[in-house]
Amino acid sequence: MTGSEFDGRRVTVAGLGVSGTSAARALVRLGAEVTLVDGGSGERQRGEAERLTAAGVRVLLGEADTLPKGTELVVTSPGWPPEHPLFAAAAEAGVEVWGDVELAWRLRGPNAAPWLAVTGTNGKTTTTGMLASILTAAGLRTAAVGNIGTPLLEVVLAEEPHDVLAVELSSYQLHWAPSLRAHSAAVLNLAPDHLDWHGSMAAYTADKGRIYEGNEVACVYNVADPATEELVRAADVVEGCRAVGFTTDAPAPGQLGVVEGLLVDRAFTGRRDVAEELAEVADVDPPAPHNVANALAAAALARAYGVRPDAVRAGLRAFTPDAHRIRTVGRVAGVEYVDDSKATNTHAAAASLGAYPSVVWLAGGLAKGATFDELVRGAAGRLRGAVLIGRDRALIAEALARHAPDVPVVDLERTDTGAMAAAVRAAAGLAGPGDTVLLAPACASMDMFTNYSVRGDAFAAAMRQLSTERDENEQ
Repeated sequence: MTGSEFDGRRVTVAGLGVSGTSAARALVRLGAEVTLVDGGSGERQRGEAERLTAAGVRVLLGEADTLPKGTELVVTSPGWPPEHPLFAAAAEAGVEVWGDVELAWRLRGPNAAPWLAVTGTNGKTTTTGMLASILTAAGLRTAAVGNIGTPLLEVVLAEEPHDVLAVELSSYQLHWAPSLRAHSAAVLNLAPDHLDWHGSMAAYTADKGRIYEGNEVACVYNVADPATEELVRAADVVEGCRAVGFTTDAPAPGQLGVVEGLLVDRAFTGRRDVAEELAEVADVDPPAPHNVANALAAAALARAYGVRPDAVRAGLRAFTPDAHRIRTVGRVAGVEYVDDSKATNTHAAAASLGAYPSVVWLAGGLAKGATFDELVRGAAGRLRGAVLIGRDRALIAEALARHAPDVPVVDLERTDTGAMAAAVRAAAGLAGPGDTVLLAPACASMDMFTNYSVRGDAFAAAMRQLSTERDENEQ
């Protein structure tokens, strides 16, 4: 769809967040008559509404449930659930609903950069960042976009073109993007998450699977997660598009994997009997098994685009993970302190726990309907102790009592600003030299912190204070 087709078109944008405001501004520039609706009316919303009004957007605060009269198209922010009254009203009026990703896809120019797309329950941001680093190392003009970094619309409409885009997509975004057709795409893993939004695991899985529809070159799946391969089998792709698996074990033909400490490619070599070296496991930071899997998925997408092996190695070496994703923040008295505050569900926490042999686990927060028996059962042999915080900590405590009854547990009721410092002190009391104090909460943070980043920062600050006090005591 070209910009001229929006001239005079009445579009309602749902949501005053980053994607909503980006969509509203882009649509105004394309000539649309834009109304933005949002259920909030606080100071932040009023300030943003004032700026959008100056840009030509009509803003209705506190009026999110009603479809503005004359609306011809709704563009929604990804977080708005499908059952929202606004969408029911749109369906009744025969009005289409697009997400910001769908809008960006339709606004691409005739020579638009192809999309290499990434989704999954966990690891999306890291994998997309790795992919962008590899593409950059190959000399390509690229950007990590979508559910990460710069909004897609800004990149798609930018004057300076890109060669290829590394696109992170959430299940929310995929739900509202029916026309998306990527060059190649990967589903990293599937585990229960956001089921309150999707309504069921089947619906969540189906939305993730949309990323494979219409793929041109490769559908990349996780050999260790058969559900991802099933999504490939169910997808309607361009003739000749290949299914390419990644595994942290030795790869079969058509897969990428690990052999004797090397990341190797048996999918894009041109010969079934050849395994081409891409990088060493040591080139991946950190070299935890789940992160090696992320690196293999990123490499598969890059190789599908024709990137040479030496660029894969250089890109992985150059990549630095974002904060709060299994990052060592310091060591005190022979104990390593690791911040994986981004591990907001049980699947992510299991990956973190599996990366360390002896762990004092700091966990808890908002469970979002999760259960913890499988997680604790799998990690029990690695646990030296556990410190529990947050509203739903009792659910984890009960799972520990059932499956790891000999593991000492500290249950902290505090929710004040000093709670994390108390938790880290308690964890230090349970840990000994060679242990890892691991913040992998398996829960969301909003009961005690603004977001997972603030929670991780509090953990790191508490570790630094612990280190300072120890140094002072030794003087």
